[in-house]
Amino acid sequence: MTYTRTHARRTAALVLLVAAVAAGGLCAGRALPALGVWEVLSGGGDPTARHIVLHLRLPRTLVALAAGASLGLAGTVLQSALRNPLAGPEVTGVTPGAVLGAVTATGLGLAGWESPAAVVAAACLGGFSGAALLWLLAGRERGDSTQMAVHGVLVSAVLAGLTAMVLLVAPGELGSVVQWLVGSTEGRVWAHWNLLWPWASVWAVAACALAAPLTLLRCGEEQAAATGLNTGRARIAALVCAVALTAGAVSAVGALGFVGLFVPHLAFALFGADLRAALPGAALLGAVVVGAADASAQWLSRTAAAALDMDRLSIPVGALTTCGGAALLLLVARRRAASEE
Repeated sequence: MTYTRTHARRTAALVLLVAAVAAGGLCAGRALPALGVWEVLSGGGDPTARHIVLHLRLPRTLVALAAGASLGLAGTVLQSALRNPLAGPEVTGVTPGAVLGAVTATGLGLAGWESPAAVVAAACLGGFSGAALLWLLAGRERGDSTQMAVHGVLVSAVLAGLTAMVLLVAPGELGSVVQWLVGSTEGRVWAHWNLLWPWASVWAVAACALAAPLTLLRCGEEQAAATGLNTGRARIAALVCAVALTAGAVSAVGALGFVGLFVPHLAFALFGADLRAALPGAALLGAVVVGAADASAQWLSRTAAAALDMDRLSIPVGALTTCGGAALLLLVARRRAASEE
């Protein structure tokens, strides 16, 4: 398998699409039109316009793109390491565990939106705990993709229930963290970006460095071991990268449903089984999906607020990714069922 010209063209097209989505996110707000945004980016604009673009819209857009890239990459790593097309951060206990860790740390006063570094640490701890719980529960059925998915849903449900219990214990203190449960880019500033991009960059490089071992793991346990690969170590390294990427995204924007589950399918469809191309492609696709959902959420919020005669209405981006991802996965499942018949 080689990195072909087709892969290069598709990668370049995705880079342009990411740029287009970023431009859409910058122009989606209601307070400043597209011409005003362009004026600011060109070096002009009044102080208010510059504050809106450079200190509100730009960091929000960048955080959305980085979080989407992290989740897309994490999902691809998980599906490759576990050889399970149904594996994803959302249904393997990683995302629910990361949310539980962030919410619990906030409830104990150890973390909060004003201390993003502590949130990342708490989310990592929760994410690793969720993944470990699934690994122990699955036992000998880890190689069965269907059973693994069933156990993943059960673990995720348990972790979500624990999160709800934590919220009920201290509703006054934790009311603001409900956005972790749904996923939102509202109010993201440079502090979130400055913490997210180094974290995401380091783990993304580590994940891409595992392209060769992950490709062997996708071929099967016996085939990978026959080449001399230590499958246990390779799988653990891949899981560490996936959990770290997911925790970073969750700590910044909360739980964005179905991004890490569906994006890998798009990446494999576009780039094939060669993970040297599929992993970067998944990162770009994740950025496109979340960036587009963020821009759409802002546009829908503005339109709905005008229709309902409200001063302000905020539709969380996680609601769009969950609904859109669920609909697309249902469509794929029905098409596969029809083709098998």
